[in-house]
Amino acid sequence: MRTSAEEADPRRIAERMSGAFAFLKLPTPRYLLTLAALAGVYLVAAKLGLWFALVNPSATAIWPPAGIALAAFLLLGLNVWPAILLGAFVANLTTQGFVATSVCIAIGNTLEGLVGAMLVNHFAHGRMFFMRSRDIVKFAALAAALSTSVSATIGVTSLALGGFARWADYGQIWLTWWLGDAAGDLVVAPVLVLWSAAPRLRWSHRWLLEAAVLLVSLSVVALIVFDGLIPVAGIGRLPLQFLCTPLLFWAAFRLGRRGVATCVLALSWIATAGTLRGLGPFAPAMPNESLLLLQVYLAVEAVTMLAVAALVWERRQAEAQSRLEAVKDGLTGLGNYRALMSDLEGEIRRAQRLGRAFTTLLLDLDGLKQVNDRFGHLVGNRALCRVAECLRASCRATDTAARFGGDEFGIILPETSEAGARQLAERIVGRLAADDEYPRLSISVGVAVYPRDGTSAERLLSAADQELYRAKTAARANAPVIDTRPL
Repeated sequence: MRTSAEEADPRRIAERMSGAFAFLKLPTPRYLLTLAALAGVYLVAAKLGLWFALVNPSATAIWPPAGIALAAFLLLGLNVWPAILLGAFVANLTTQGFVATSVCIAIGNTLEGLVGAMLVNHFAHGRMFFMRSRDIVKFAALAAALSTSVSATIGVTSLALGGFARWADYGQIWLTWWLGDAAGDLVVAPVLVLWSAAPRLRWSHRWLLEAAVLLVSLSVVALIVFDGLIPVAGIGRLPLQFLCTPLLFWAAFRLGRRGVATCVLALSWIATAGTLRGLGPFAPAMPNESLLLLQVYLAVEAVTMLAVAALVWERRQAEAQSRLEAVKDGLTGLGNYRALMSDLEGEIRRAQRLGRAFTTLLLDLDGLKQVNDRFGHLVGNRALCRVAECLRASCRATDTAARFGGDEFGIILPETSEAGARQLAERIVGRLAADDEYPRLSISVGVAVYPRDGTSAERLLSAADQELYRAKTAARANAPVIDTRPL
């Protein structure tokens, strides 16, 4: 319950008033600049797309603003909608119609991007939709196929009601509008999102060279197929557009999703220019039908190749995870027996080459069976993890600590003498003794020095194991192994 003094406190009154009028905050200059830049880009792209409007001055089969709007909502957030609304309104008002129809079309274009972005955010991991193949399919279905019908329906209906389109042409105009927006979402949006939101690319001369060779090869093939680079009679009637598919597969397998999206965009530019000139496999139809067929082809290629690139990435991630799990102990997070043996053999070769000694430690957790019997296997697993944490805290970055098997651990200490190894063992024992978690733990340690105790991995581990056995026998004879006090 508030007192009268609290009610009259000016600071509390100001806090309540600021919360009540938070929605009246003025937009920041950065936000306004972002809106202005986005509206300008959208307007320029819209005017370029409307140059190719054939069935109606406001309906075109080439509509990159759809991809720009969707990418903006995914990357910048839904609050940039005023820029899309303004850009679409100006573009339509300066094309045909009056304020009412332009407002309706602009609302449709804005709702299209908003609905598409919200669906992708909810069902396809938002701007990270390109990470998995199933999310790419969801992106294509929800953003490119479903949300684009909003703009097409509102826009064509507004034109028909305003007298700028015949109702008899409604279906053809709607299909042109819808396919143009869908192709824009599938061709333009992935390029913008991938180059903005994807993990940072590690450039290499080899990658750049391969990308340049692929892009040049794809451009040459596209010019031959769609732009008549090699004039041969009747070549336009052949389904040569499929010659581009192997090159796109090359991009999917070698260059990744960025490479695929960029190659599809380059292919769309060349193919569109050639089709508008009456060249290529899609040109024999009527001009608008040719563009529609081309957009379908580009959309299918974009979805297919992006999904393939995502599958390739997923497989590489799975292989990397499998390789990691093959040398990693699943319980403690340390290396496993395979990793220990591989590193030990590598250290032996290094020591032989440099003529330097190193030390190997074997550590055994005393009384693990008693811990399991008294407290349960979960506590026993926790005991192993406690030892692993102690090893990580005690070892250097150059040392290799691994779970040798069961309750045994191994440590490789490069360029370390026996005295240094025993100091490390004492430090580990001290850390375990200072651990106040129950049950109390202790370890036995065996030390082997290369090349004194052996020149192979098997002999070194055997020598360390023999000393470990002697230390373990002495520990059993002289002291209790674990603290048997209740938890």
